[in-house]
Amino acid sequence: MERHRYLILYKPYLMLSQFSAERGGKPTLADLNFHFPKDVYPVGRLDAESEGLLLLTNDKKLNNLLLEPSHGHERSYIVQVDGAITPGAAEELEEGMTITVKDRSHRTLPAKAEIISEPSWIRQRVPPVRFRKHIPTSWLRLTLTEGKNHQVRKMTASTGFPTLRLIRESMGKVTASALIPGTVKEMKMEELFPLLGI
Repeated sequence: MERHRYLILYKPYLMLSQFSAERGGKPTLADLNFHFPKDVYPVGRLDAESEGLLLLTNDKKLNNLLLEPSHGHERSYIVQVDGAITPGAAEELEEGMTITVKDRSHRTLPAKAEIISEPSWIRQRVPPVRFRKHIPTSWLRLTLTEGKNHQVRKMTASTGFPTLRLIRESMGKVTASALIPGTVKEMKMEELFPLLGI
């Protein structure tokens, strides 16, 4: 009988969410100091410029439970944006907007958007976000139940506040806040599933 494995990690900035290398030489999950089982794969990807919580498993059913929008499974992102974001922009993010995905228009599902202070658990990024003396930045927590390609970046850009830094904070109640970037933690199904709400 196949043994299901469940691993969580904080994906560092500029690391690819895959094990195979590509041209350009960006680091991959294979570069982490952990002996991964050969059959695990990420559940939902983070692009190289995004960081934060990544779940890997060989449990194919879990992939559908977490990523199919009809299941309404929440994942939250901490987003640093260019400019002082307004309540009106946050409301626009919550109500849904039209973005382009693979050359087609897509209306985003309703979301939760909260303007916040920079969370204390967030570590300095390497390299840091470029500082501009006369242009402020601000932070928000954006919670979605879908995950289209570059969706968060496209959504904040549509409101006039481009994303500078994007961190996946949580999937359900599984959180990245206590994880050190680049370290891997294995979890048991009976420990993980209640946190995921499944």
